[in-house]
Amino acid sequence: MQSEHSWGDNPSGPVDAVVEKAQEMGQAMAEKVAEVRTAVAAKAEEVGKAVAKRAATVKKAAAKRAGAAKKAVKKAVAGARKAAKKVMKKAAPKKAAKKVAKKAAKKTARKAAKKKAHRTTMYSSKGKKLYAVRDAKGHFKDIQTYKRAHSMDMKRKSKAEKSAGAKKKAKKK
Repeated sequence: MQSEHSWGDNPSGPVDAVVEKAQEMGQAMAEKVAEVRTAVAAKAEEVGKAVAKRAATVKKAAAKRAGAAKKAVKKAVAGARKAAKKVMKKAAPKKAAKKVAKKAAKKTARKAAKKKAHRTTMYSSKGKKLYAVRDAKGHFKDIQTYKRAHSMDMKRKSKAEKSAGAKKKAKKK
């Protein structure tokens, strides 16, 4: 009983000592947390300033490069304009007209050549597929069955196939 009495009467018992120690530690922890917060805030501010400074430096460098690129483009355009003016002065109108006429003649010749080789697909009265080759005027030049024309096409080689075969042979040697 004496021990119970001593616990109740003694205000500075072991339990109270533990409670006081816990309160002191809690206070110390709160102080440490406050210190850490202020240190983190200060460091964050430093980092923010450093990032802003670096961003400004990068922005200036990019602006310089953009300015240099604009100048180079302007210079190139000016040079091209001068060259174009010289060419226009030298070229007589007759020469330009002749060149245009030559190009037009070449285009029509190409179109005529394409028409010659053009095949039209048709069907016979019995339902067989036919190829009809026309000349430049549009008249039928040759009519043959699709099967026969296709087999002949497969036997022939294109220029690209021939050159590829020649390259293979050259590599083997």
